[in-house]
Amino acid sequence: MEIKTQDFGYKKLYINGELIDSRSRERINVVCPATGETIAQVAKAGKDDAEKALLAAQKGFQYWSKLSLAERTNWMHKLRTAILDKEHELRTAMVHEMGKTYAGAFEDIEAITNALEWYPAAMKNLREEQIPDYENTHTHKMISKPAGVAVAYLAWNFPLLNVGFKLGPALASGCSLIIKPSTLSPLSTYMIGEILAEINFPTGVVNILAGSSREVATPMTTSTIPAVLTMIGSTATGKKVIADSTTSIKKLGMELGGNAPFIVFDDADFDTALNLAIGLKFGNSGQICVAANRIFVHKNIYDKFLKAYVKKASELKIGFGTKENPDVFMGPVVTRSDRDRMFDLVADALDKGATLEYGGNIPKGFPEGGNWIEPTVVSGITQEMDLFSKETFGPVAGIMSFETDDEVLALANDSEYGLASYIFTNDHKRIERFAEELEFGEIQINGVKYAIYLPHGGIKNSGIGHDCSHLALDDYLIKKRISTALD
Repeated sequence: MEIKTQDFGYKKLYINGELIDSRSRERINVVCPATGETIAQVAKAGKDDAEKALLAAQKGFQYWSKLSLAERTNWMHKLRTAILDKEHELRTAMVHEMGKTYAGAFEDIEAITNALEWYPAAMKNLREEQIPDYENTHTHKMISKPAGVAVAYLAWNFPLLNVGFKLGPALASGCSLIIKPSTLSPLSTYMIGEILAEINFPTGVVNILAGSSREVATPMTTSTIPAVLTMIGSTATGKKVIADSTTSIKKLGMELGGNAPFIVFDDADFDTALNLAIGLKFGNSGQICVAANRIFVHKNIYDKFLKAYVKKASELKIGFGTKENPDVFMGPVVTRSDRDRMFDLVADALDKGATLEYGGNIPKGFPEGGNWIEPTVVSGITQEMDLFSKETFGPVAGIMSFETDDEVLALANDSEYGLASYIFTNDHKRIERFAEELEFGEIQINGVKYAIYLPHGGIKNSGIGHDCSHLALDDYLIKKRISTALD
């Protein structure tokens, strides 16, 4: 299969309202995972650029925090309109930089534009809390104020969705923001920088730069300028950010790793559970923090479910999902090392007694430079296997049977992670029990829904705080108590 890629040219840093080269003039090659070709270059930031961004954001905060909510809203809506005007270019960039489909990239556009519209309204609806005075000597109220400069470290899997999850609440609350996208998929985020420059967005309020963790993230994390550190990424990175942040007291918001259980009982709607198990495992090539990592199926329907699951997985179309290829469901994984990690997970499972039901190979007919792997299904996984305990973050599904409620509840909770979980059953007592006892920040029952107004957050090693919903504003706001003596 011949794949034609697009050249997106060279993109600059966006700091202090300007598109600039990095001080070192170094560049990051943005590589298309479908072919291994360089499809763009972006300016690679260093320590000096990070420090410049911090100072710019500090000044930007002084301006932005003093604007009225109505003024901030006007700017956010202007940015939203400009992003929608460039929707095709942005979606095409995401297809090229991380291999997602054009249809899948719409989710990113929807997320960032919804965030720019929803959060100003959420701020407007934020009410002062009145506290009763039991001695009738004072009045008391709690008011919210923007915390200060926020720094966002973002993962590569949903380039603009991740930007939107931070940009919306930060700007609506009155904070300035520095965005550090992953060096694996910085292209579309740098294009947001170009849009900000085009519309003359207020200087220093948003800054965008990518570079190594040592040269960019560490100087920003250890700086005393940021009031907020927020991220979407791995648990290991989150722990490092927390450790490095202790030069000053900062607010922390983190969406980290996940190892979601997907539990199907024999009284569930079979087709609904089956279709969602496919979509939540192989959508975005499995590179989703809420992906169905461990699929538990009741023994009474296990054979039927496994057979149907393998059939559906085998029918998924693999390819380069540009606008011209709308029937492609799954693209490549982001890097060669990530593909190799998938093979290692499968090999470990097979060595420990699992069965390869489908896939596990490099599909034929695709460019050798790409990071292609078949959708893969492994049955009979156990707790001793890496496929059970580690976050897969790729298109390898691990399936196992269970017999009792107690058994599957213990298996599901046997994880250091606690982000998303899914359960399919029509037994209301069981639903009540699992909703209470599953150790996850999100428990989705007989269906799946994500939206900008619904809280998204984990417990245990899956994070601190929430993205989406009014709860995300908590990361960017400080509370003041105002007590006034009565005459």
